[in-house]
Amino acid sequence: MIEKVYEFKNSETKMIEKIVNDENAAINHMILTKDTGLPEHYSNSNVYMIIIRGTMSIKLDDQDTKEYMAGKILNIPYNTKMNVKNLHDDILEFFVVKAPSPKNYDKK
Repeated sequence: MIEKVYEFKNSETKMIEKIVNDENAAINHMILTKDTGLPEHYSNSNVYMIIIRGTMSIKLDDQDTKEYMAGKILNIPYNTKMNVKNLHDDILEFFVVKAPSPKNYDKK
């Protein structure tokens, strides 16, 4: 078999799972329930956030918080301050693709 197959979970509760973490990319799957979020952090690679369910509220650097619904893909540059939350009743589900892998960046 040439291809490599990865699985991700379906859930209705908050969950963060690392699916891929190799020299090419890192892929995470996240589910956030109402009024939950990620700790404020800086992007450690070029990041793509693929929203597949719900509405994401995200504040980048000093910008105002913006909202993006399912069907959107955000591209966030390396070393950007990120604050990601679900402020809505519906579950927020998204994938985070970091490419190139954060392993390719120098640690600061």
